[in-house]
This record gives sequence, structure tokens and C-alpha cells, in this order.
Amino acid sequence: MHSHILPGIDDGAKNINDAILLAKRFEELGYQKLVATPHVMADYFRNTPDTINKALDILREGLAQNNINITVEAAAEYYLDETFEKKVEKKEVLTFGAQQYLLFELSYINAPHNLYDIISKIQFAGYQPVLAHPERYPYYYGDTDNYQQIKDAGCLLQLNTISLTGYYGKGCKQTAEELVDNYMIDFMGSDMHHLRHADALKAALELDRVQNILSQPQLNNLLL
Repeated sequence: MHSHILPGIDDGAKNINDAILLAKRFEELGYQKLVATPHVMADYFRNTPDTINKALDILREGLAQNNINITVEAAAEYYLDETFEKKVEKKEVLTFGAQQYLLFELSYINAPHNLYDIISKIQFAGYQPVLAHPERYPYYYGDTDNYQQIKDAGCLLQLNTISLTGYYGKGCKQTAEELVDNYMIDFMGSDMHHLRHADALKAALELDRVQNILSQPQLNNLLL
């Protein structure tokens, strides 16, 4: 439910050929359904529902032509910037699932001063907020209470599976392990951008922690 496989619209797959290669790796790993979530950022990736759905059509056509049996839907990964709140208020966002899950990410450098306000506004608009890769924000490291407060506010947490391999560094790995061990994760995502991520995902899926969390029925049920 978090990948950058749509071709040519963000820092993921650069073209349809890249996208097909990633899709083949997903298929080899046993995936049957993907929710692509390209970046939406005011200063870099100014995607809209229209640009995203057009890229989705291109990918679906490519999958059919290459006999890749994977279902792909599209949402987005929204960056918490000055435009995100307006998109939420105008309901100009793409969500996934019956509960209208809305995936968003934060700065890696500075903690947002308005996080809980944004969570509340997402909920007021009728969406279920999902925070992307919380284990990657260094300013929250060292205290699981930081994450519990976010969950208590009604925001779900999505872990990057490859974080558990140490792909993003020791601090991220340790935090990811703490979140898993404390049963704080609601979604697992690949955050797949390129083939190096695919290699890391293959290794991650062999980890005991990953197998254990994927066996939790409450996590799998959220994807229905």
C-alpha cells in the first residue's frame, strides 16, 4: 500500500520499462495487489488525481501486455506542506481502501508544529490518516510515547518493511523494531522506488519480525 511504481511522475519508476521491472519483482515475491502512492509535494512533485490516474492507466496497460497478473490501484503519498491542508479541505486527495485511508509524510529534518491539527482536519474531512514510515523521523527516536500519542490521536502508522533490514541506518532499524515489538504498526509498505529497494524487500520478507507482523489478522484486515 505504499510504492512508487507509477511511471514518470515522481522519484520512483522513471518510465514504463522501470515500472514493469519493479512489477515483475513484486510478482516474484508473491504480491497480488499494489496500491501505488506517488509523491505529492508543492515544490517537487506537483501531482494531481489526473496525472496519477493517467500514469496508472499506462502501468495497467503495460502489465497486461507483459502478462503480469498483479492488480494495481492508486492513491498518493502527500507531503505535509503548505498545500496539503487545502487539498484535504477541498477533498482533492486520493485515498485507498473502504475506510478512505489517506497516506501522508513529514519532513525528515524538523518535527511539524501542526501535526495534531492536521490529523484532526483529515478526520473532519472524512478520511482516516495514515502516517508514512514513522520510523524514519529522527526527532521521534528514543521514546515510543511519541508514536503512542500519534496513534491516540487516531492516526495509523505504516512501516517501511525494509527499515527492519537496516537499509536506512541503525537508528531507523532500532526504531522500526521497537514499533513492531510494541504492536504499534497498522500497515506494512514497501516504499519501492527502484530495484535496490526490491532486493532489500526480498531480504526483509525473510525476517522473523516481518513474518510475525504479516500474520497479524488485524493488519491484513485493514487492507480489505
